[in-house]
Amino acid sequence: MKKLIYVLAFLFIGGITMNCANTMKDPLVIGHRGAMGHETENTLASVQKALDFGADMIEIDVFRIRSGEIVVFHDERVERLSNSGGRIEEYDVVGVKNLKLKGNHRIPLLQDVLRLIDKKAKLNIELKGANTSDRVNFIIGKYIENQGWTSDQFLISSFNWEELKDLRTYNSEIAIAVLTEDDPLEAIPVARELNAVAINPDYRTLDQSKVEAIHAAGFKVYTWTVNDPEDIERLKRMGVDGIFSDYPERL
Repeated sequence: MKKLIYVLAFLFIGGITMNCANTMKDPLVIGHRGAMGHETENTLASVQKALDFGADMIEIDVFRIRSGEIVVFHDERVERLSNSGGRIEEYDVVGVKNLKLKGNHRIPLLQDVLRLIDKKAKLNIELKGANTSDRVNFIIGKYIENQGWTSDQFLISSFNWEELKDLRTYNSEIAIAVLTEDDPLEAIPVARELNAVAINPDYRTLDQSKVEAIHAAGFKVYTWTVNDPEDIERLKRMGVDGIFSDYPERL
């Protein structure tokens, strides 16, 4: 009789465990700068690669250049990736189009990326440079109004919290994520102020208690940039809501 009770208890607990595992929601697969483990970051080729891998969301970085356009680029200076030098913000659109990136790629405009994605994935736009929020908001609005995009297909993030505050003055509804390299719990007050949907921390700053605390505060956790399969699995077990990776196929 005791054996039967032990067996039934084991099966009952095992069933609960299996049911929890089966119902656990997989985190969003977020392609970092497209799929930069495969193609030059923030290029149309990299974005296309992330689409090919079935990424749920694609992250890109943007600056506003001297002639007013929003270009998709990560660094303040162009030397690391291009055949030229100088600050990206000091270029005009003709100069940007003449830059040649590694792999014989070009720097795209934000509109080029929007046309390529064409609603096949969500888009996380990270505001890298100053004075980007108003123009980014304008472009997003045009694509929502004229191209069939919806506001829930966009996520705007930045390490520059003042830029996010500026964005919120232009748009009270767009989803915002607060980027942080430090203790992610310190980002909770500004996330509340911005009515943000998520906090985006460096995965190395996370543990189970911090994920739970961020969730308890009402925010999702989208963590960056995770490429090692063991780290990916560990973060999935923590219950993060999204994982940025240079290799989205690993998720």
